[in-house]
Amino acid sequence: ATPTVDPSRPSPPETLLARLLDKTLRRSAALDTESLCLLAGKTVWAIRCDLHILSHGGGLLDACCVAALAGLLHFRRPEVGVEGEKVTVYSAEERAPVPLSLLHLPFCVTFSVFGVRGGEEEVVLLDADRAEEGVREGAVTVGVNRHGEVCQIAKLGGREVDALELLRCVGVAEGRAKVLDELVRRRVGEEEKRRDGGTGKVLSAENAR
Repeated sequence: ATPTVDPSRPSPPETLLARLLDKTLRRSAALDTESLCLLAGKTVWAIRCDLHILSHGGGLLDACCVAALAGLLHFRRPEVGVEGEKVTVYSAEERAPVPLSLLHLPFCVTFSVFGVRGGEEEVVLLDADRAEEGVREGAVTVGVNRHGEVCQIAKLGGREVDALELLRCVGVAEGRAKVLDELVRRRVGEEEKRRDGGTGKVLSAENAR
């Protein structure tokens, strides 16, 4: 893992990152929580998403959001059977695991704000690297899905951003979300085909015995 991130002692920026991810993913109802219920009021699936940061060259929040969504989209939970009050959890050999029910994929898109010409104007940069983030005067993060539904806008201190500039950021973020959505779904789909092919070979070998 990158030496700048210590999971045992989260720094204020890391705590803020976790909160923004929670706001973007959980509070936007990206995951259908009702689908996790097994017995009403008694038993549910608990879903936890851990992120391990291997390197940090900038755009950490956006990268973590993409990683979390790809992980949730790729994950398969065991199939279950419910008869009355009895819950049966089937192994992968008995029944194929099933995907989580994701209602939409909200992506974080972060813009860095810089002042120019004596502070009278501003430059807004998308996808800044770590060095650029170190000298920026503010940041705006937009959480949005491919349908243009804005889940959150985070502007925490720093340089003021004009309302029209903020609207432009939202428009750019919408386009970015469409690109990221297509990319994540395509790559996860490719991995699913590879994984399902491997699972099929294992099951065929078991049946041959």
